[in-house]
Formats: sequence, C-alpha cells, structure tokens
Amino acid sequence: MIFEYLFGAGKTTMVAPEDALPGREAPVLAAPRPHTVLGTSIVGPWEPGTRVLYVAMGCFWGSEEIYWQVPGVVSTAVGYMGGTTPNPVYEEVCTARTGHTETTMVAYDPAKVSEEELLRIFWERHDPTQGFRQGNDVGTEYRSAIYWTTPEQAEAVRSTAERYAEVLAARGYDPITTEMRPAAEAGPFYYAEDYHQQYLSPAKNPHGYRCHATTGVPFPDAA
Repeated sequence: MIFEYLFGAGKTTMVAPEDALPGREAPVLAAPRPHTVLGTSIVGPWEPGTRVLYVAMGCFWGSEEIYWQVPGVVSTAVGYMGGTTPNPVYEEVCTARTGHTETTMVAYDPAKVSEEELLRIFWERHDPTQGFRQGNDVGTEYRSAIYWTTPEQAEAVRSTAERYAEVLAARGYDPITTEMRPAAEAGPFYYAEDYHQQYLSPAKNPHGYRCHATTGVPFPDAA
C-alpha cells in the first residue's frame, strides 16, 4: 500500500478520511519565528483590518516567495490544508495519505493590495488546469486550491476564475481544476516545519528549488 501511494496511482487519488494517517495532537511548528524577510509575525495577530487568504499552487516554497514580494502583503507562511490528518509532518503529506495540499498563507492589507491583484498573481503564476500535479511535481499535495476567509474574497475568487477560464478555453486549455471553497470548510491551516518557512529567502536558500508550471496566458485586462 505505501509503495502505491509513493509511486503509483495513490499519489493522484484523494485519500478517504477513514484511510488517512492519524497525525498528532501537537503542532509541528511549536515556536514560530518572525518572518525571515518581512520581520513580521507569521501567525498574527496583525494590524486591524488585515485579511488572510490561503493559496495552493504547487510547491509552497515558490508560492510563498512570490507573495512576500507583493506590496501590501503583511506576512506569509507555508503549511498544509484541505486534508484530514491533524498536524501532519512533511513526509506524511508527501505520501498523499493526509489529504492536504501544500498551501501558502497570505496576510495582507486590503487598502494596499486588492483581492483581484492577489488572485491575478495566483492564476498567472501556476497552471490551474493540471489536477493533482504541478509540472514535474505529482500528487494530491500539489493540487491547485484557494481557500477564502471573507465574502469579498469569495466573490473575487469566483469572478476571476470565470474570467480566466474563458481565456484559457479560448487558448485550448483544459478546464480549471482549482479547488475553491471557504477556509472554514477546508479545515485548519497546519503550519509546516520551520525549515520550510521562507525557504527561498536570501538567508536560507536563495538558489533553492522553484517549480511553477505556468500556462503563459495573462489574466484578462492585466497590464
């Protein structure tokens, strides 16, 4: 069974909740350090009015790096979301037996950056049509997903997805496979191990692995 999940069809089949790994009670990231690049807390609280959006677009090292560079983003962190196993470790998530996808938490000031801008980046910087993979990275943990926390985000997710789907279809791409649902429905965001946080920062691994397949199709009306 474990061989199948590591190398066979199980990697691209969502595990049933009753078959998921048991996990643990204690958080994997027990003592979060400040953001390596931004210097802010990666767990909050942040200034009043700060909003949080969760995005999954393949390997979370690269997606986090993309978002911490966006003006108006207050903090970012990487973790696991959308699955069943409580407080999973990276090795467990990679077996596809937790149900989680590698996810980036984006805390931002809506007065400085809009939901549509954050979502334009999301749609353009990965391929949302690939299902349980992203480029050479294959498995349910690499699936595309957006988990929203506010009505404004929900509206923006739906409208931008519709607009981008039309553009992709016109270019001959398959339908969008992105999982889109409320964060409360997707379950907790479990912070990943410390070494994953800001992995591609200059202080850690400036020349580290970046994997983001893209369609090359710009979001409509983008400059």
